[in-house]
Amino acid sequence: MEQNRSKLTGNTVSWLSILRNGIPYDGRLRMLKVGSVLGAAFVLAGTTLAAGCSSSSDARSSSGVSSGSPSASRAGSSSSSDSSAGKTAGSSAGKSAGPAKGAAAPGTSATKARWKPVVGSRWQYQLSPTQAYAATGGVNVGVCAKPFTGGACVRPEVYDIDLYSGTGATGTLNTAAVRAIHARGAKAICYMDAGSVEKDRPEYQEFVKWNNAHGRSLIGKAYPGFPDENYANINNDRGQRDYLLKVQEARVRKCVQAGFDGVEFDVVNSYEDGEKVTGWKISAATQLTYNKALAALAHKYNLAVGLKNDLSQVPALVSSFDFAINEECWENNECDVLKAFIRAGKPVFGVEYRPSGGPGHALGFCRPAASSAWRFSTIKKGEDYALHDTPYTPCR
Repeated sequence: MEQNRSKLTGNTVSWLSILRNGIPYDGRLRMLKVGSVLGAAFVLAGTTLAAGCSSSSDARSSSGVSSGSPSASRAGSSSSSDSSAGKTAGSSAGKSAGPAKGAAAPGTSATKARWKPVVGSRWQYQLSPTQAYAATGGVNVGVCAKPFTGGACVRPEVYDIDLYSGTGATGTLNTAAVRAIHARGAKAICYMDAGSVEKDRPEYQEFVKWNNAHGRSLIGKAYPGFPDENYANINNDRGQRDYLLKVQEARVRKCVQAGFDGVEFDVVNSYEDGEKVTGWKISAATQLTYNKALAALAHKYNLAVGLKNDLSQVPALVSSFDFAINEECWENNECDVLKAFIRAGKPVFGVEYRPSGGPGHALGFCRPAASSAWRFSTIKKGEDYALHDTPYTPCR
């Protein structure tokens, strides 16, 4: 699921469902406007691709992430089991997810250099497959659009797509899309949920079995707006985090098998959303432990990794991640914190869904985003928050 959050003042929690062919899709954006909580991050980086022109790809409309996972601010509320969990994850799960120095993970090419995303790379966010592009896993690899800054149409240099093609329940790896993306000279990011349990994923019954065998300590409340998805408990008092990391490792291996260059782990800011929303008491320290373990896991398999959302922990996580993914930071006036990635030479891949709230052009946010002062890789997608191939307008 694809998340978006806003740090607007006020205590109103709101969300928008993303529909995929009329049903909630696993790749979506959630939007939560809660007090002083920072929200969405969706950023990806890329390498340079020839800016070819072919507007025939503009055939479909609507893109999809829905804004905001509930990002209710939780400053260190954690149970006693949580504090001991932090230790356990740091010593066991965290270690197991991390690579031995100088060694490549099994099944990983030791000779292939890890992809280093480039600041300012153009990117595309397509989590909803399009039947017209079935031959390339439902992904429109020929999309080309005129940027806000003008000139000829330009193509993405980075694509963020789902691990699976079609419906996730089939378990069919999206190898066809990755190959087509690479044939265009672009890079592919592997999307997966790391902080929730989705009913339309091939591992769902295994999650249920583990949950039932461990005192129902894994599967929490339904994600707001997404009844087929539930928050996962990332504490470790019953080994939940260790189990989740094993599942994520199996998924990361599949990303490698399909040929992806990087990975996006979604729903990695549950501590911000709070116990009333998630069903779990998760501390900031526990979230950091889990997120760092996820980053180490991606690196273990020689993949670049992006930080999704969890803006309030950017200062502590920027060194562990290779790029950021953000939704609607211009809409919600929360882009400043992401400059830490740019300063570190790591791209910020941003997406906006609504027209600019300021005077002038509807894409007014593109002026600062594309400027030398920011150098964000921002795109405009549809206002319906559906992440199809189009609409698609890059700021530069």
